[in-house]
Amino acid sequence: MKVAVGSDHRGYNSKQQIKAIVQQLGHECIDVGTIDNTPVDYPDTAYLAAIEVSKGNVQCAILACGTGIGMSITANKIKGVRAALCHDELSAQISRHHNDANVLCVSGDLTGEVLMRKIVEVWLKTDFNGGRHQRRIDKIAMVEQGKDPRELKKKQPIA
Repeated sequence: MKVAVGSDHRGYNSKQQIKAIVQQLGHECIDVGTIDNTPVDYPDTAYLAAIEVSKGNVQCAILACGTGIGMSITANKIKGVRAALCHDELSAQISRHHNDANVLCVSGDLTGEVLMRKIVEVWLKTDFNGGRHQRRIDKIAMVEQGKDPRELKKKQPIA
């Protein structure tokens, strides 16, 4: 799998760790920046990674900034991107299993090395469950198109 990895200056050290984890798990890593700890604006890197996901050039992306919030907000502005800010293994698992997240956002300031490894490993190894969750993903796509998600006919009971 191809994985875009990016950060701002505050997430740079975490990005370096994430790249190593991605490669150790046998995936191809595409580094979209930044190249060092020199201050940069997180929207620039989030945009580059999210566009790669949106265009289908990579299957997913992992982004790190100080809190992960800015990266998440920015990436979610790109059509077809479902970015999730995850602080632990459970949120990483659920973001993939239920929400089919294709961009993982993490906090470089608040996440230690051991937890970072666990979050990334769980996120990359978890597949989307589909089923009842697919209807909700379809509704997210409707919102992206400016449509009211309530218009989607219920195909199965809400669970």
